[in-house]
Amino acid sequence: MAEFPLHLVRQRRLTDGRTVTIRPIRAGDEHAESRFLEKLSGESQRLRFLDFVQAPGEKLVHFFTHIDYDRHMAFVCEAEGGALVGEARYVANADGRSCEFGVVVADEWRHSGVAQLLMDALIRAAQARGLETMAGLVLSENQDMLRFAKLLGFELNPDPAKPALVRVTRKL
Repeated sequence: MAEFPLHLVRQRRLTDGRTVTIRPIRAGDEHAESRFLEKLSGESQRLRFLDFVQAPGEKLVHFFTHIDYDRHMAFVCEAEGGALVGEARYVANADGRSCEFGVVVADEWRHSGVAQLLMDALIRAAQARGLETMAGLVLSENQDMLRFAKLLGFELNPDPAKPALVRVTRKL
């Protein structure tokens, strides 16, 4: 595993005055990551994992926290007190030029600006890595995420084979 990229840690103030830390995830975050994922509502879990994951288990949490900071990068939002309240990640594709991303924010922190901070950090990291394209799958019913992706400059393309999914893609 690569060395923790300390230079990517940033403190940010939200519009409501709360201070958060945006930082890369660490292997030592397993317990905090597990708590974060468990506290997500069933609906938030479904929207993030597209029904592919019923309940985030130990193997998924290990995968999420033991990353190489190169092909797999993840940022978390840590609130005062140390609780994780959001995360955004990419995993580079085999072509080495594109990546798949995902983002999720704790239910009580939605619409706070956390997702914007996380995605800004993630996009900058992907650009610094030399990736050219970032893409993800979003349920077509997830209108909040589709609006957010569009605001971030992603193109939205419905999947003709799977009408429940929209592929969002952005050139970096």
